[in-house]
Order: sequence, then structure tokens, then C-alpha cells
Amino acid sequence: MKLPCSLFWVVLLNLIFTAFSAVAEEAPQNSNPAVAKETLLRRLRQYRDSIPQLREVQPPTSAELLTQQLPTNETNPVIIDDEILIEVEGARDPFPATSTPIYEITEEEIQKQRPNSLAEVLRNLPGFAINDVGFGADIHTGTFYRGSSINQSVFLLNGRPINTNISTYHGGFDLNSIPVDAIERVELSSGTSSTLYGSEAFGGVVNIITKQGPEIPRFNGLAEFGSYDRSNYRASYGGTFGSLRLNFGYEEFSAENRYPVPEGAANRDAEGLLFNGDTATSNYYGSAILDLDGNNTLSLDAYKISSRRGLLYFGFPLQRDRLDHDVLNVGLSLRSLLGGSEDSILRTTLSYNQDYFSTYGPTQNIFYRQGILDSQSITARVEHEWQFNSTNNLRWGLDLRNRYLNGDVFSTAPNRIALNETEYRERFEGALFALNTWSVSDALQAELGFRQNFTSEYGSYFNPSVGLRWAASPNVALRGSWVSVQRNPGLDQLYVYDTVHNWLPNPDLEPETGSSWTAGVDVRFAANLLGQFTYFGSRLSDRLGIQFGRWANIGLVNTNGLEAALRWQIAPQWSTFLNYTYTDAKIASGIEQGLQLGFVPYSVAQLGIGYQSEGWQVNLFASYFSGARRAFFNNPGESNTDFSPSWLNLDLGVRVPLFSNLALTLFVENLADVAYEKSNRIYQPGRTYRIGITSDF
Repeated sequence: MKLPCSLFWVVLLNLIFTAFSAVAEEAPQNSNPAVAKETLLRRLRQYRDSIPQLREVQPPTSAELLTQQLPTNETNPVIIDDEILIEVEGARDPFPATSTPIYEITEEEIQKQRPNSLAEVLRNLPGFAINDVGFGADIHTGTFYRGSSINQSVFLLNGRPINTNISTYHGGFDLNSIPVDAIERVELSSGTSSTLYGSEAFGGVVNIITKQGPEIPRFNGLAEFGSYDRSNYRASYGGTFGSLRLNFGYEEFSAENRYPVPEGAANRDAEGLLFNGDTATSNYYGSAILDLDGNNTLSLDAYKISSRRGLLYFGFPLQRDRLDHDVLNVGLSLRSLLGGSEDSILRTTLSYNQDYFSTYGPTQNIFYRQGILDSQSITARVEHEWQFNSTNNLRWGLDLRNRYLNGDVFSTAPNRIALNETEYRERFEGALFALNTWSVSDALQAELGFRQNFTSEYGSYFNPSVGLRWAASPNVALRGSWVSVQRNPGLDQLYVYDTVHNWLPNPDLEPETGSSWTAGVDVRFAANLLGQFTYFGSRLSDRLGIQFGRWANIGLVNTNGLEAALRWQIAPQWSTFLNYTYTDAKIASGIEQGLQLGFVPYSVAQLGIGYQSEGWQVNLFASYFSGARRAFFNNPGESNTDFSPSWLNLDLGVRVPLFSNLALTLFVENLADVAYEKSNRIYQPGRTYRIGITSDF
């Protein structure tokens, strides 16, 4: 067992960080406080005397120190020896000072969307092409970020990784596996973020931050009902009790999804209705945050999810396979201010994650098959963020993870009985990482990072990263990044036979390797109109896929694209956003050379317009999807080079306050009432409704 060893190294490194940082912080300081104060005052007086206008300022009889405020234009006073008050005016940068764009969806924006899943939250972020959401959603219909699959991006919960690294039995990261009501905000980053959180981030890094207990204890509830037997119930309670903040809740969602679909649609039964598309999910979550003292904060959060659903996956004649998915995630974190300063922050995290997937169903309506993947991981992380001088910020630390996989394969089909097996596999992963952000000047910033990885199966490998950002003017900033990436095959792809799809494992698989890069510009057109424009690209070698019924490294993929995001606060009550992403993800070798990756659209776009005043909300959302290559499981006469038709969808969300703590909600999906093909042979039913009551006490 590697866990005791891992914990030993975490504790040891924690002590080393603490000691080293304390010494480093004390080294430049004078041991005599009086001398240090006099030195600081002397330098401030020299600065004052070097500016003729300041020499004429008469000392005030009294001076008041004001705290820094958040508005864009700020006045920051500086007091010199209780003699002179200097006011310095400045402007706050509206964009994060990073070499790649960082997008954020806040709790307020999440409430406007009225989402039932994390997928519905992410679909309004630039770069995402998401189909496994809403009516007809299925894990096969696809989630891509900048052309990369869901397992080629890193998903974090409060800064800790929660990916499964599983590809078979529908075991990719399930965007329904995070309780929506628990989310405070979602942050999307890329580029040098892979140095901090994982070299497998070909696409990006999605960090889901959960809610803390509010200052005043509060209860929230929601009951919602919709078309085709949809129901959604949520209840949460949180508050602050002395130095302890608590938040916990429950969610339950279900839908039968028995709606009309056209001929040729996946899982269309004799009545012309969608078959086996039902879903049911229940979520429990909670968090506790304890301020041990002024410098140390202990956090504990956990969630438990049970999901039961039918599967479609474009199969024919009628697929009856079911998927049971159970998740347990627990994280414990300690945040410490070393020396009592925000300039030196130590974070130590331990977490446990379990994803249990069970896929089962009939074979030719005669035999029975089942595949079970029980994936567990124990993760430890120590990170030190250190502003060791006025121009350099260093984030460095250690990641450790043990992965465990139990795989059970069972089939009564005569030609598969010989493949029935039980597999147990284990993988150890570790990494040393460091990312230094250097403010070369007031306008120029450079990022340099490395991640030295260690694995039990693929040895050690090195992934560097670089980034630059130049604020050409107060309203325009240019940026760019490059990062080396590697994603190792999943334990299931290496060792476990997929009895549902009839795919054989391959223990000789090589990692997917390559690099990704971005170049872009951030523009403030006006105080209330912001734009971010990004070119992105990647080169992925040894792409993993199925070849002749077996997992294999099947080729090279080159991806290039453009991404645009606009945010406009038209008036205090009116706001709008517009996102557009173009993705050219070309297969560069093998039998599909020259083709776009399957299910990856060339173009996606999202537009939102919202009004909000005194509890009233009206939000209109438009989504465009250019269509995607069908790739496989096509109708007669269709080719795997054909593209599904493009579509445009309009949704409307309304909130009507009834009382100060009670409101009516209405969401109308597909206002135009056009049943379109979401993805290969998966259809949306047309106009649907959701109506509910939400409370806040």
C-alpha cells in the first residue's frame, strides 16, 4: 500500500514549506522594528520630496486612513509620518492578469439559467460544445472543450481533482455528478493552469467552487415540475455560528422523457416515442468551515450522488441498457497564513473519491451482460503561494494520488463467456510543480512553470509551460501561452474488457502526448463593455481510440480555433453576453485522415439578454450549433463523413416575486417549437415548460 508513504511525504513537505517560508520571510526584514519603520518613512519622504507638486502640500491638522474600495476608479491615500496625506488615483484591471483567459460564471448567473445540471451551467462558457444536456441528453452525445474530450480536461472541486480517467462503460466525468445548488461559481482556465493541476489538461481546467455558509442562517427551497414528467426538488440550509460556517442540502431530479421522435431517431419505439431515456438523480452535499484562529482555516466538504438512467447511444433497433452511477467525494483542507501575511499562503488538502459505474442489459434480447467499474482515488496536495518580493509570485508544491480500479465483466452470451473476468489494478501518480509569475514591469508579465510527473506505469516525464501578458494600454492587453501535455491511458482501457460495446483492452497502449497554445487580446471597449478574443491550438500524438474492436493508439490530431467572448452591462437592469467558438479538429493520420473529429462541431455560439429589477428576472438565451460529423451508428444511406444539420435554439427564463421570500419561476425551452437533431439521431422534442416555486427564508 502506498497510502501511508504518501501521507508521510505530505506531512514532511508541509513542515518543510512552513519552515522554509518562515525563514525566507524573515530574512529581508530588519530585526529592529524602530529601525525598519524609520527606513520606510525615510524612503517615503524621499519620494515626496522628489515630486515638486507634493512639496507645496501643507500638512493637514489630522489625517484619516481610508480602506481600499472596489470601484474601477479608486482613490488610495498614503500617510507619511502623520504629516502629509497623498492621494493616488488608479484604475482596476477588469481582466485577470494571466496569459490565458479566465472565464467565470457566478452564483447570480447560475440562478438566471435555472440549470438542472453542471452541463447546463458550462454550456454558456466560451469554448464548450455540450450536447449531453436537456431532453435527449446522453453521455454519448458529447462534451468538448476546444475540441478536446471531457477526459482531456481537468475538473476540480474547490481546487482538488475529481476526474475518473475512465473511458469505457460510460465512465467519463459525468457533468450531472455535482449538485447545482451547491455551486457558488465556476472558473474556466487553460494554458499554464495545467502546470498546477495536471498535465492531462489538453483542453482546460474547470474549477467548481461550492458555497460557504452565509453570515445570517438561511433556508432555500425549490420545487419545479415540467414537460414529460420532469420534477426537481432542492432544499439547503446554511449559516455562520461563531467561527463555524455550515452549508448542507439535498437535490432530487427525475424525468421520464417519453416524447415523440421522428423516424430514424435513436430508440424510437412502435408508438413513435423515445424509449429508455428516463433518468433519476439524488444528491446530498455539505460543508463546514472552521476558523481555527486568525491565520488558519479548516474546511471539510462532501457530496453523495446516486444516478439511475437509461442509455441511448444511437443504437438500434432498441437499446435497453441501464447505467447506475454512484459517487462519494470527501475533501479536507487546511489554509494557513504563514507569518500572518497573505503574501505567504500554505494549503494542504486530503481527499477521497469513488465513482461506481454499473452498465447492464440484454444481448439480442436473449442473453444478459453487465460491466462494473469501481474507481477509487486518494489524493494529497500541498501548495505554497508565496509573494516573495514585489514582482514575483511563486506557486509550488506536491501532488500525490493513488488510483484503484475494480473491474467485473459478466456475460451469458456463448461467444463472450471466455472473457468474463474480475480485474483489480492500482496506479500511483505524483508530481512536483512550480509556476512563477514575474511582473517584469507595470505592463509586462511573464509566467514560467514546470511539472515533473512520476507514475508507477509510465515512469517520469517533464511538462514545462510559459506565458506572457502585455498591457499595451489601460484598455488593451495582449497575451499568449504554450504548455506541454500528457494524458495516460485509463486503467480500464489497459486491462478491462468492455462487454457492453465488445471492446478489448490493450496493455501496450502509449500515453497521448503533445502541446497546446493560445494567443489573444483582452479589450475594454467601454467601462461596461468587455471583450476577450483567443486563438487556440493543440497537437495531440498517439490519440486513443477503437481500432478493429480493440483500444489502440490510432493517430495524430491537430486542432486550431478561435474563441470570442463579449460582456455588456447595458444599464443597471439590463445585461447581455455573446460567445462564439470555431474549432477545426482535424485527424492527421490513419484511415480517417483529413476528417473532423466525430461529434465536434465547427461552430457554436451562445447569446444571452437579461433584465433584473426588484426581484423580477427575464432572461432570453439563444444557442447555435453548426452540426457535427456522425462518425458511427448511422441510418441506411448516411455516411460517417456526413454532418448532422445545424440548429438554433431559444430559451426563456422568468422569475416573478410573489413575496419578499417567495417567487414563481418559469422556463420555456425551444420557444420556436422546432424538434431538431441535437446530435447523431438524438432529437429534442420541441417546446417544453418548467414551472416552480422558490423560497428563501
